[in-house]
Amino acid sequence: MDFEKILQELKKSLLTLFNDKFSEFSQESKKDITAFLNESKDKLERWTTLLKQGKLTLDDFEWLMQSQKDLFHLKALQAVGVSKISLGHFKNKIIKTIVNTVKVLVL
Repeated sequence: MDFEKILQELKKSLLTLFNDKFSEFSQESKKDITAFLNESKDKLERWTTLLKQGKLTLDDFEWLMQSQKDLFHLKALQAVGVSKISLGHFKNKIIKTIVNTVKVLVL
């Protein structure tokens, strides 16, 4: 399993998600995505490996990803006044995108 390839695919998927919803802030959002993936890299790699080995279920993986939601600081979107409720919903979409991307690449 090439985790760097998975990280690149996650970044691409998240950038697409941001561009679909907040295209005018794509450059700023790229920094937020990169920061989140860098902060979570070790955990993501460990959890992805455990998922691939069958030691975690997809539900377990999603639950663990939900635990990382607060690490996703959407500074660019907060700076332009996107509401906390909208940011919360968007963070949930981000987690779903990560889970779905990893599911496709690993399982």
